[in-house]
Amino acid sequence: MSTAHSHPFRDLVTVTATGQNAWQAHIDPLWTIGPKVHGGCMLAVCAAAARREILAAGADAAVQPLAVSASFVSAPDPGEVDLTTTLRKNGRQVGVVDVELAQGGRVAVRASVTLGVPDGGEPLHTVPNRTSSLPVEPVADAVAVTPDHPMGRIVKFAGLANLHIDGSTAHFLSGTEGEPSVSMWTRPRPDDETDIDTAVLFALMAGDISAPVTMNRGMFGWAPTVQLTAYLRRVPAPGWLRVTAESSVLGNKWFEEDHTVVDSTGAVVVQSRQLAMIPR
Repeated sequence: MSTAHSHPFRDLVTVTATGQNAWQAHIDPLWTIGPKVHGGCMLAVCAAAARREILAAGADAAVQPLAVSASFVSAPDPGEVDLTTTLRKNGRQVGVVDVELAQGGRVAVRASVTLGVPDGGEPLHTVPNRTSSLPVEPVADAVAVTPDHPMGRIVKFAGLANLHIDGSTAHFLSGTEGEPSVSMWTRPRPDDETDIDTAVLFALMAGDISAPVTMNRGMFGWAPTVQLTAYLRRVPAPGWLRVTAESSVLGNKWFEEDHTVVDSTGAVVVQSRQLAMIPR
């Protein structure tokens, strides 16, 4: 895949039927953190397969993955992955599909996906959050993560999606330490953004887009995610997504990392929480 491709994320989340309740997807090497596939990308691929399964069962075309709860069993390599879907419920408002993502016969992800029509219109009540207070677009001194940037050499998908980091929160970029909270802006390619289904899956992926916030405390290295749950609150409006990743407890072995994703209108579109291991 070329980095000049017009819809790289849609290519990532395109699943092809290979049999009854069976699908296949191709994960390009650029959708990786270091040598391994990015967890948020695998979550999005599982969500895509679940939606295909429930649409095949006659669900409303407006249905989207509202909640994806993924347990990471092993770390697959880029390349072909096989997905098996099991329809658990296809109700009038809510559907549930279980998904297994495997490679070479080895299960890598087990996911439960709840599907329905996302919220629309004005919410009945909201609580102010720090992500909505970020400027709608990256500030002038935001750090652009390009393939040539030291972080871009590890977060390889920075070449396939716009990613700018708020340097005032990413203390690890300047060799200092601070609170375990990082803010950033991200946006899919135009052809991905204009396709609603792809934009939804990109927003879900953005619920895992930050580098581990442990880096702000001087703890570097692989911080493997063991479980990740993401909620889609509404379909994102076109434009930049604002993201904040933060943790409240960095334990001796485990830490949680929460993402809040806000669209260009200021609406919360994705919330996520993951349990990960402190880098060794």
